[in-house]
Amino acid sequence: MNENSRILNSVRNIFTGFLGQFITLITGFICRTIFIQCLKTEYLGVSGLFTNILSVLSLAELGVGSAINYALYKPLAEKNEREVSEYMNFYSKAYTGIGIFIFIVGICLLPFLKFLIKDAPNIKENLNLIYIIYLSNTSIGYFFSYKSALINADQRNYIVSLANYARVILQAIVQIVILLLTKNFLLYLIIEFVFSITENLIIAYITNRLYPFIKTNKKYKLEKSKKNKLIADIRDLMINKLSGVLVNNTDNLIITYFSGLVTVGLCSNYNLLINIINTTLKQFFDGIQASLGNLNAVESREKRELYFDITNFINFWIFGFCTICIILLIDDVIKLWIGDKYILDNAIKYILAINFYIVGMQNSVWSYKVTSGIFKNGRFILAIMAIINLALSIILGNEMGLFGILFATTIARITTNVWYDPYIVYKLIFNKSAKIYFIKYIENIIIIIVTIFITNYVIGCINMDINLYIQFIFKLIGCILTPNICFFIIFYKNKDFKFIKKYFFYILKNKGLLKIRQM
Repeated sequence: MNENSRILNSVRNIFTGFLGQFITLITGFICRTIFIQCLKTEYLGVSGLFTNILSVLSLAELGVGSAINYALYKPLAEKNEREVSEYMNFYSKAYTGIGIFIFIVGICLLPFLKFLIKDAPNIKENLNLIYIIYLSNTSIGYFFSYKSALINADQRNYIVSLANYARVILQAIVQIVILLLTKNFLLYLIIEFVFSITENLIIAYITNRLYPFIKTNKKYKLEKSKKNKLIADIRDLMINKLSGVLVNNTDNLIITYFSGLVTVGLCSNYNLLINIINTTLKQFFDGIQASLGNLNAVESREKRELYFDITNFINFWIFGFCTICIILLIDDVIKLWIGDKYILDNAIKYILAINFYIVGMQNSVWSYKVTSGIFKNGRFILAIMAIINLALSIILGNEMGLFGILFATTIARITTNVWYDPYIVYKLIFNKSAKIYFIKYIENIIIIIVTIFITNYVIGCINMDINLYIQFIFKLIGCILTPNICFFIIFYKNKDFKFIKKYFFYILKNKGLLKIRQM
């Protein structure tokens, strides 16, 4: 099992995540551009709709993964091979059953697809066949995912990331060639299916090599007390999982009903860009999550709170900066990428950016909740959020269209988990009031609003008569420099910033990662 320090593991995971994400960002952009040029907009809508349907079906996972990952942190830290094997044997059986269940339920939904799609898209392929390919890809992944979960829980997500990025790049290359030569959407999907299975097989092989004991310890079963505790955690996570899926993956279904697949396709271009940013930034929290699990399992309350403040500060800086860039640059990116006809109203980019920021600012809180095993508290608040979101999406979607549906999500989040999750983390983990967190939260929003006005003024000074590409480059430079300079001036004397700066220079002084192995 892993012998390296938390810091070295985190740095490796973060570095691999960011580097790989940058590479896949380029390939994904190229692949998406070729997709739009070779296929009709309706295909984007079909892809977005089926992806969301299957995300809803994934609620069958019921939080099994999060519960077992939390359960693995301690035995992995203690090098307890038998206990790790017990959890992995349970995990294997559970996920095999989930994969079969998702496929059967997915097939049962086939007759109802025509009710979800208000206007049949003008495409030559059979919608049922496309749906079955998406369904097969989703369900088969569950037969292998428990292996990658063990690697991630052992603070080695960089291994899974490398395999994933290699698959994404090779898959994109083959898909681009197929689209250019054939313009065949079914072949495009089949290629994705084949590469996905290949990646899962490779990760399974690597897991067996790193942890050979899980193959020889198949006979071990969880003790009744451990199984009861695990089932209780899964039960609590079930509501969280269901609520989260309903909030995050029903919008496209409602947009399809009120506005049609074309609007889903147009919005999906914006969501693609924002999801690329979100996925890239998520590499930081994915990279440190297992280390936080180790930290929360063995360290004092004071040390856990110290690192929470630091991760939350970093979280604000990167998500605040990216929110400003989304507001000021996303329309320009769409225009240069695929043309003016794909640009949506200004109100849409603002509400998408607000939702991006709200979700992003929950990362530190969610990471601490999951790695501290706080599964029971807050399960009903998420259910309330899902109900508010669904009800308001229907009401506001009927009155305001796309903006109303997206705005409903904003209201649902603000009135529920945006305030409740920090409250419960401070109460149960740090044994204190979350007042200081909320004060900082409001201060940070004010800082972002002021910075947006300053940055907008700076990029507004750019000559509008110059070439669009050159103009965009200058605007991009302005959006990169101005917010970060503003943040630097504001936070120069902040204790969290001082800690990060001190640690950064410590690493440089000690010649990089070679010295942090012992920390």
